[in-house]
Amino acid sequence: MKHILITLFTVLLLLHTTHAQPAAILTYPIVDTNQIRSFDNHSRISIPSPNQPFFGQDANYTGLTPAYRNNKDGTITDLNTGLMWQQSYQRATYQQALSGAAKCRTASHSDWRLPTIKELYSLILFSGTDPDPQASSSSSIPFIDDQFFDFSFGNTSRNERIIDVQFWSSTQYTSTTMHGNKTVFGLNLADGRIKGYPKTSPHNPNQKRLVRYVRSNPDYGKNHFIDNNDGTITDLATGLTWAKNDSDKPMTWQQALEYCNKLNLADQKDWRLPNAKELQSIVDYTRSPDATHSPAINPIFNTTAIKNEGNKTDYPQFWTSTTHQSQRGGQAAVYIAFGRALGYMTSGPPNQNRRSTSKTKLMDVHGAGAQRSDLKSGNPKDYPHGLGPQGDVIRIYNYVRPVRSGAANITTTEPPLTKQEKQQYKQSNPALDNFINRLDHNGDNKVSRSEFDGPSQHFKYLDRNNDNYITLDEAPSGPPNQQAPPPRKRR
Repeated sequence: MKHILITLFTVLLLLHTTHAQPAAILTYPIVDTNQIRSFDNHSRISIPSPNQPFFGQDANYTGLTPAYRNNKDGTITDLNTGLMWQQSYQRATYQQALSGAAKCRTASHSDWRLPTIKELYSLILFSGTDPDPQASSSSSIPFIDDQFFDFSFGNTSRNERIIDVQFWSSTQYTSTTMHGNKTVFGLNLADGRIKGYPKTSPHNPNQKRLVRYVRSNPDYGKNHFIDNNDGTITDLATGLTWAKNDSDKPMTWQQALEYCNKLNLADQKDWRLPNAKELQSIVDYTRSPDATHSPAINPIFNTTAIKNEGNKTDYPQFWTSTTHQSQRGGQAAVYIAFGRALGYMTSGPPNQNRRSTSKTKLMDVHGAGAQRSDLKSGNPKDYPHGLGPQGDVIRIYNYVRPVRSGAANITTTEPPLTKQEKQQYKQSNPALDNFINRLDHNGDNKVSRSEFDGPSQHFKYLDRNNDNYITLDEAPSGPPNQQAPPPRKRR
């Protein structure tokens, strides 16, 4: 009996000191982002190893692999979260979306609900790519698994943009956005962002967005924080342990990765920069700077107050380890706004480059708790009126809240290009496909050293991940220069 008691005590002590939580009893498991590609400040690189630059980014860690079951009755079950979803979706105003849940009888179930923003965000996959505004939908990869869930990009023939794929959630913003709009958070699965949308538009009172109802696991998205009294906070619902204090200063994305890699807190050295879904899990959507005079996070955490671009007391944007991939590369990373999600808006029609100062006004565009992206490097002064149609504030230097534990495991290998990735590369630049087709003699969709017909130094230059093959994402888009390219530093 004595030995049994000692063993039990040892197990309990181990759980306490590591702040671990058995995965089987997690009520809020965080599904991996599915980001398997690595990036520097601009473009793809081979996946870094520890002590190399840019180690610690999203692709360096694997978590709960996204897994779904098609129930063959119009529903999809998420095998990680236990949530059951409608496979299809419909269009509705916000009020119709709320009232329609009680009337929904998909698969003979009567307990459907409009998902919270945390439930909805469980579906996002950052293997998607933010579309180029000039690109066609056929060359874009959505931020959801469209092998299981019905999805289509915006229909340009109906005067929609291809990114007009905004899903309502039931989570309402505690303040207002833009010009005093009452706001609901929604998820755009075409461009991979959480945004605040007006409940009703003054220009279009019957504004409709997309609705996909959910049922089961009503505890999903509810945190259970414990202060460990050693500078860390454990969420028993997710199994993640967080730094109680933030970085206390802003930094670039690469600096944020290094900061977490070098952190020694509570005698633990396995801290990392959280991925997008991990960081979003600790947002408290009942809080905001205007409504509660606080950041959108439980007060068990300490958060640095800042002066924003309008010289108003506010709270920071926080970096994630997740690159916001676009068809132009990987120059931006995902952040979560724990303060106002600011933008420079005009009183007139949207101005794409935001260079006119005559009618722009700084305002909370999408709300505290929004998820957007910021440039990884550069000078914020180069963007005095923001970037994009809504003038998103560009800071480049953002804050950090390290995380550890959970289901994350380090990896330094990456799989071959997926079918969707190959299709995107082919459609976005046919010259790449022509290069592969011309030299790929054995039909494996890549070019080996023996198949390459150019100078050996060109092969070394093109083979960015140093695996002795040139793949679609590495293929040149035009003929090489007459002179050999400069040697590139290997990572």
